[in-house]
Amino acid sequence: MTAIENFDRCHLQRFDDQVSLMDVNLARTFLMVAETGSFIDTARKMNITQSTVSARIKNLEDQLGRPLFGRSRTGAELTAAGEQFQKHALALVRVWQHAQLEVGLSDQHRDHLAVGAPVALWDGFLLKWISWLRTNIPDIAVSASSGLSAVLTQRLLEGTLDLAVMYRPAQPPGLAIEHLFDEEFVLVTSVPTAHRRGAGDYVFIDWGPDFQQDHAAAYPELTNPGLNLDLGSAGIDYLLANESSGYFPLRLVRSYLSRGRLRQPKRARKFVYPVYMVYPEAHDEEAYEPILDGLRRKAEKFN
Repeated sequence: MTAIENFDRCHLQRFDDQVSLMDVNLARTFLMVAETGSFIDTARKMNITQSTVSARIKNLEDQLGRPLFGRSRTGAELTAAGEQFQKHALALVRVWQHAQLEVGLSDQHRDHLAVGAPVALWDGFLLKWISWLRTNIPDIAVSASSGLSAVLTQRLLEGTLDLAVMYRPAQPPGLAIEHLFDEEFVLVTSVPTAHRRGAGDYVFIDWGPDFQQDHAAAYPELTNPGLNLDLGSAGIDYLLANESSGYFPLRLVRSYLSRGRLRQPKRARKFVYPVYMVYPEAHDEEAYEPILDGLRRKAEKFN
């Protein structure tokens, strides 16, 4: 939150230092060239001239002292230095967008909370907490986003996220982590008991890198299933409409299990992942505590 004065002072100083080195438009132009692989396509998409694109990239390369792209007749390809700079350019643009958002909200709201989490944790958990926030602390604007843990951690360090909820987080200096509950992923199926389940019935529901790795170790024969869904809880709809099986957080499928619409095969492997909330160590406790306490209460039902 913007009320975390100590953290924000450091973050804003870092942002000022970055902006003093380069125009945000230079970073945006760099990212567009990296995405399109073409100075011509970048000029068209950004509605500027090709000479402007070339001048901006040259400006960046002069400041950094390294070529960022290799040019050829087929287009532009990132150099090793360009690949290294890409993550910093993304951070710079995100910080600037975040600053614009908070300034724009300042007239209507006392404060702003940016929160992120993997998509699995929004369904059936964090969206309910957001509803609680809007009812109980309505003068705080909320921005919610989903992402992988590594990206969320980077955004916390950048200052473009104030709070993240994630599985198995890293703990870089400056961030505090607090355990909320343990998430259990279970295999569920809509295949009738009388029918034999086959590999062709299996749907791989992609719950992120940790799940991918653990699943591959437990089920090497299912490494390349016929259907792979990266759709979160929407995958439940597929199981309900088609006789098939897949892994889901138990809290999302418990009601379907109790009503007999899905069932748990016997002796199937379970995967357990601890869930943590992560936030800056340097924070305004008076401003943060009601928000964190509300999150703790919402998590209690899963313990």
